[in-house]
Amino acid sequence: MKTPAEEPAILLVDDEEELLFSTRLILRREGFANVLTQSDSRLVAAMLDEQPVAVLVLDMTMPHLSGLDLLRRVKETHPGLPVVMMTAVNDVDTAVTCMQAGADNYLVKPVDRTRLIATVGTCYDLGRTRTELDRLRRHLSEGQLENEAVFRDIITVSPRMRSIFFYLESVAPSRQPVLITGETGTGKELVARAIHTLSGGGGPFVAVNLAGLDDTMFSDTLFGHQRGAFTGADRAREGLVCRAEAGTLFLDEIGDLSPSSQVKLLRLLQEGEYLPLGADAPRICAARIVVATHVDLKAGMESGRFRSDLYYRLCAHHVALPPLRERPEDIPLLLEHFLDNAARALNKARPSAPQELSRYLAAYRFPGNIRELEALVRDAVARHPGRILSLEPFLVAISGDLALPQDEASNEERCHTCLLKDHFPTLKGAEEYLIAEALRLAGGNQRLAASYLGITRQALNKRLSRSPA
Repeated sequence: MKTPAEEPAILLVDDEEELLFSTRLILRREGFANVLTQSDSRLVAAMLDEQPVAVLVLDMTMPHLSGLDLLRRVKETHPGLPVVMMTAVNDVDTAVTCMQAGADNYLVKPVDRTRLIATVGTCYDLGRTRTELDRLRRHLSEGQLENEAVFRDIITVSPRMRSIFFYLESVAPSRQPVLITGETGTGKELVARAIHTLSGGGGPFVAVNLAGLDDTMFSDTLFGHQRGAFTGADRAREGLVCRAEAGTLFLDEIGDLSPSSQVKLLRLLQEGEYLPLGADAPRICAARIVVATHVDLKAGMESGRFRSDLYYRLCAHHVALPPLRERPEDIPLLLEHFLDNAARALNKARPSAPQELSRYLAAYRFPGNIRELEALVRDAVARHPGRILSLEPFLVAISGDLALPQDEASNEERCHTCLLKDHFPTLKGAEEYLIAEALRLAGGNQRLAASYLGITRQALNKRLSRSPA
């Protein structure tokens, strides 16, 4: 976790010291750890050069250098910095002038507390996003990963995955929480371990699955307890937060966390401290928090199952892993990798994969993603004695759950347009068209084409034999 001094700052600039004090207090209570104040507008430029600032809040009327003049200077030197203007004059022309000069928002004194928090919060997120994107663009422009070896356990040639690697290298030094989302089996823990290595904290990687943990178990597991904290607690036990000091605490299945546990995790993220069961004094959290889930947290917020304030704390950096069906170029590479691993684990000679196996697998939706592919390969190697792997175990597993190739995403619409282009087709015409399309998608492989059509290969052969040459 970053200390308050390391967090991107909110800088308040006003010649009224009392207003600065009260505004800073409001923002601090809302969880903004690093709020700076300055009553002399002439010193703002130097402050912006010395430390990262996420949002600047300026009063319009100040001695020496007015807020409007300072706004224009700031936009010349820091064009991406969000600026909120505050004034006692509720005048449309003044607001328009500020917006034309580059202000992102405009508040009228006395400022409503709720509006102040919402406006500053929005601009704060905007500022962090702009900073992160600028850093990411610079990193991507170099075209080469700085730490290629960190990602060696993630088997991929996918451009989407490579872009994720660049993103991870860019955000890893920030020590902010990272939210990893993706379907089951997409490799979320591997990505978490890569983040840990890139962060370079020196501490251990500690993982815990939160699914099924009630609130008491969550508190005891993460925060530990003191001796005598509850019946049976005959000795003190440290929690995983303590164990992960200077390292990474990986919380898997964050979407299953109970509402009361969500409050405790929010405090850990907001304050950087926690309270072991039975303890009187809080302890400082020195671990980076990385969380993962396969559920839709935004849908959880809408339904009230997941706290919105916790979500926005967690997704300071967000990694969305694509499912295997969206990266079919990785299937041949993963297949070879899992064949090697399975043969080694089972102490068997490594079998060869049939040439058409990768095409069949690329047509499968893989609801279990990479983990499911690994299980399929291991099972096939275990049951097959020959030198060439049998297709049958794979065909049985993938039957009836096939996906169109990625470059055919609009194929359904195209087929519909072609079928109805000139007139409503006959049943025979529609059948011939669908057979031709299935064969095209399957690259001429009749067994795969039959799977697309939901019929047996023998039934397809009969229909082909009835079709005119």
